Amino acid sequence: MSTKYIFVTGGVVSGLGKGITAASLGRLLKNRGYKVTIQKFDPYINVDPGTMNPCEHGEVFVTDDGAETDLDLGHYERFIDESLTKNSSITTGRIYSEVIEKERRGDYLGKTVQVVPHITNAIKEKVYKFNDSDIDIVITEIGGTVGDIESLPFIEAIRQVGLEQKREDVLFIHVTLLPYISGSNELKSKPTQHSVKELQSYGIKPDVLVCRSDLPIPDGMKEKIALFCNVRKENVIHNSTVDVLYEVPLMLEREGLAKVVCEELNLEQAEPKNKEWEAIIDNIKSITPEEQVNIAIVGKYVSLGDSYLSVVESLRHGGFANHVKVNIDFVDSELIVDDKTAEKLLGKYDGILVPGGFGNRGTEGKINTIKYAREHNVPFLGICLGMQMAVVEFARNVVGIKDADSAEFSNTTENPVIHIMETQKDVTEKGGTMRLGAYPCKVKAGSLAEKIYGSSQISERHRHRFEFNNDYRARIEEAGMVISGTSPDDLLVEMVEIPSNKFFIAGQFHPEFKSRPDRPAPLFREFVKAAIKNHSI
Repeated sequence: MSTKYIFVTGGVVSGLGKGITAASLGRLLKNRGYKVTIQKFDPYINVDPGTMNPCEHGEVFVTDDGAETDLDLGHYERFIDESLTKNSSITTGRIYSEVIEKERRGDYLGKTVQVVPHITNAIKEKVYKFNDSDIDIVITEIGGTVGDIESLPFIEAIRQVGLEQKREDVLFIHVTLLPYISGSNELKSKPTQHSVKELQSYGIKPDVLVCRSDLPIPDGMKEKIALFCNVRKENVIHNSTVDVLYEVPLMLEREGLAKVVCEELNLEQAEPKNKEWEAIIDNIKSITPEEQVNIAIVGKYVSLGDSYLSVVESLRHGGFANHVKVNIDFVDSELIVDDKTAEKLLGKYDGILVPGGFGNRGTEGKINTIKYAREHNVPFLGICLGMQMAVVEFARNVVGIKDADSAEFSNTTENPVIHIMETQKDVTEKGGTMRLGAYPCKVKAGSLAEKIYGSSQISERHRHRFEFNNDYRARIEEAGMVISGTSPDDLLVEMVEIPSNKFFIAGQFHPEFKSRPDRPAPLFREFVKAAIKNHSI
């Protein structure tokens, strides 16, 4: 079978769920036996989102091969359960930087470098990157909405793909909004019509329309949309709001999206095998209101929930595995200035999680939070910076090193228990000092970490610059903190825990990036389990 290409565009407004639509379709096609991958083209000029403010753009997702990507790749991985790569996250900045680099090397032999064909060819190269692999279907989401000036090169490139490939090998899906006007008590199709007209003006005729509406779409309106947008009526798909995010694939299955896609692409394996996914949803929906647990995420990017999207989803996955609903509150770490405010703001929670981050704002609040969790024996999970601050807190308040700090936040402390390694100090590029992507971790025998993972060696994804300072290793361990995970050569500390507490563990890595709804990250699964026990006390 030749490779099939599906392009998902959006119109009218952003935030309609293009990413979830693409991810859900990927799951439905995978459930039909096809090897599927998904990629995202983002129109912003940043080379990647690695240096972007999480409160503006949301979390930075990291792949096994160390790519810093848009958060939509997290959705893709959680839905299709495939590890994606740097080839799945492409920005305008990355495309232009590669083209300019080629021009500087003379690769274009003195020709005038233009958007067409040079930029569009570079974009198409990313689409065709999977041709020599075992991938059957490539789903590509185009960021932004049709009509955005920065998206035009991507739109032009996928138009060309439609010409270069066989008609039955390319499919265009357009996601639009059907707004409800309360005054007239009806849905309006005109924004969808205008959006499709705009897309057609660029030479792309959408094959399928996925229309977002909280209300049912009347049959007559589907006929009207089909007529004015030049698509078949059965190709007008209702995308409604569901109670559970992971129910979207099944909702779109009922609406006929996968069936239509299989017909348009001449896919022979059209029978769905959704029983396992249905079992996930049945399990989630069987959780009763009484089965719940309360978790606080104490961080510095709390003004936008998407800043910690994978952490939130991983907590929910942990809830699914333990058959509870996880109620999550974001707590601004800057508000926790002492023991009194910690008690006031955190006293009602069954578990406390301190996630990653960069910069010194809010770090003292994280330290106060960890002190509260440790002293009050509240189940605690630290991630990345959360682990580093757990080490700082323990060094200050248990070991007695009062000025213990991270070299990231203080250049005057005489006791940098967290520091940057000598081998990294001379690297000048911002991302050059980062440990990014999957790294192996050796787990200490008999530790809580070994009990949680059930293995002596694991692999987790990283995104950080500073490390545990081995000069303090002996003193910290003598005081009761166990180093339960290290790099295979024993040089880098990956996990710490306090055995005297009910549940106190932290990792230098980001376990949330590998969590799945049917296979939660072990640390999150056991953290939620510990919080449930704490809830019942």
